[in-house]
Amino acid sequence: MYNTLLIHVALPLENPVLIFAVLLFVILLVPIILESLKIPDVIGLIAAGAILGPHGLGVMERDSSIVLFGTVGLLYVMFLAGLETSMSDFKKNSGRGLAFGMYTFFIPMALGIVASRYVLHFPWATSVLLASMFASNTLLTYPVASKYGVTKNRAVTIAVGGTVVTCVLALLVLAVVVGMSTGSLDRFFWTRLGVGAVLACGAIVYLFPVLARWFFKRYDDRVLQYVFVLGLLFLASFLAEVAGLEAVIGAFLAGLALNRVIPGTSALMNRVEFVGNALFIPLFLVGVGMLVDYRVFAGGGKTLQVAIVMTVIATVSKWLAAWLARRSFRLTSPEMLLVFGLSNSQAAATLAAVMVGYGVVLVDGSRLLDDSVLNGTIVMILGTCVVASLATRRGARGVAHAELSGEKKRGAITLEERVLVPVSNAERVEELTSLAVSLRSRGSRSSLMALHVIPAEGASALAEQDARRLLENATKAAAAMDAVLVPLTRYDHNVVNGIKHAVKERKVTDLVLGWEISSAALGRLVDKVLARCAATTFVYRSVQPLSTVKRYIVVVPAGAEREVGFLYWVSRVWNLGHNLGNKLVFFAAPKTIAILREVEAWRPLHAKFHELSNWDDFLIVSREIQGDDGLIVVMSRRNFPSYARGMALLPSHVNKYFDRNNCLLVYPVQAGVGDDGASTFHRLEGLDSLDEIGKVIRGLFHK
Repeated sequence: MYNTLLIHVALPLENPVLIFAVLLFVILLVPIILESLKIPDVIGLIAAGAILGPHGLGVMERDSSIVLFGTVGLLYVMFLAGLETSMSDFKKNSGRGLAFGMYTFFIPMALGIVASRYVLHFPWATSVLLASMFASNTLLTYPVASKYGVTKNRAVTIAVGGTVVTCVLALLVLAVVVGMSTGSLDRFFWTRLGVGAVLACGAIVYLFPVLARWFFKRYDDRVLQYVFVLGLLFLASFLAEVAGLEAVIGAFLAGLALNRVIPGTSALMNRVEFVGNALFIPLFLVGVGMLVDYRVFAGGGKTLQVAIVMTVIATVSKWLAAWLARRSFRLTSPEMLLVFGLSNSQAAATLAAVMVGYGVVLVDGSRLLDDSVLNGTIVMILGTCVVASLATRRGARGVAHAELSGEKKRGAITLEERVLVPVSNAERVEELTSLAVSLRSRGSRSSLMALHVIPAEGASALAEQDARRLLENATKAAAAMDAVLVPLTRYDHNVVNGIKHAVKERKVTDLVLGWEISSAALGRLVDKVLARCAATTFVYRSVQPLSTVKRYIVVVPAGAEREVGFLYWVSRVWNLGHNLGNKLVFFAAPKTIAILREVEAWRPLHAKFHELSNWDDFLIVSREIQGDDGLIVVMSRRNFPSYARGMALLPSHVNKYFDRNNCLLVYPVQAGVGDDGASTFHRLEGLDSLDEIGKVIRGLFHK
């Protein structure tokens, strides 16, 4: 037995079970140890790989399994960057991202060529290829920015856009230099690269969202959805490689293409992030660390000189590019530091370039990139990753603090969110919970509750068992979306009284109710709840999953801005569009549109505005709505400023003309409705100036 144990623990480890166990404990213990030292996890995982790897203690080899997991992790980093990129911010900052991409490519190229040719005395072809390695970068520290919740900041968007630009250009330089060195650079080379890139990118950007919507509509199994997304990720990466691009470009494009189909608040997004951050990305970092060979420092000579020059040039040139971006785009100091940190780490394209260049043998028998460059590249990767991790962490912390301080200085008024979802139908629990999570402000500490009312006359052990089952389903649905839900069971005379008392006792601000597709009217229960509860009420009819809706058509009655709860429901609809990545198309009166434009200017979204002053023209909307659109209608009650007689016919109109679309009826809080008379919202009355309105909106969004 003792000899058997020695065989299993002999170094380097060969037992796959033991190897995986060691890697998991590394991923577990490194963040715990470094948390007290305030050192980013990225540095610790790379260092752990260097210590355990073949050039360190020799605990394990960098075999095919490590390479495989590392490849998946690298693609995951780029895929998550695309998924978490705000499309509105990305389009808004696309010009800046392109400009920064030019900065962060040409500055390192210029300095790299000079240093390689006149300091390291390499040939011109080697100097150009080496300079392109300085120019490229990998979003290795993106998880650090994500951890601080600043991925929507313009600095991150600029850095992500610049990374895509510089990687494409660097890999193009690689292809050209290798083609020139091997004599394969001809007209066919450029034709294949150009046509292939257009076809691959077009297929990813335009076909992937269509495939995803089709799949998600037909299959709601969580495992199947995740496997499908993973399949699209690697298919996109493969298509990019076939086109002559790098796989990371395809992974990023896949993230952008699926951005609106996988909302940030969805259960699927939570699973994608969890698996990547828990397993694949850490294994990639450990694998990078295994490439580090500390013995290159002891050898001295040209290897040490190359390593030092490469690390210094890569860091200084990226710093100059970030400084120039700050001057050009008027970035703050923390934003500049964040841009520098995200753009300084070298890994993917750099490794690809050095391995390809090392494998090219010239006519005279020498390699395009020799051993000194290979070892120097590994040292540069370690050095830039350490600097980038520290810079990203400091910059992200400064940006997060500045955003929080800015809200306090602007004097934003805040209202605590308390969302209640009454549940009674097992088939609608998940969709109502998903809507409730999507209506909340992202990052806020709002309360989410699910309620099941047991009428006093029907109280029994079976009724309690049904209540427990429904609430467990709601809790699981919320947990899948990384939200905490509080289950509530209440005994009352009837369901309406139970909901009413729960709204009052729990100080509920938002109430989410289900609406049967087959009913022409809303039903007595919903009508009674609307008459007795002082909360913004959302009545939801689902036809397709929330994530498959492309845009929402929002119909607002004239005079809606005069209602007490106007600004509150506006913030909720805005949250829905922001969290799900949907476009919002408003049909409203001119005065209402003026206020909505103010909101859109403060918090950019895919919003368009059309004038609709007469409620009798409501059916005009049926000509605008499309198959994958959702309909949101802001309602009112009799004898209130925004009420229109045609609202009584709305349920039948919806079932007749919009039977294939998701529909959400919004009943704002109105003075005098419910026992509290909407006293919580009286502070929103009497706001005439857009500055005052903007101050309240900022608080309601919890930005």
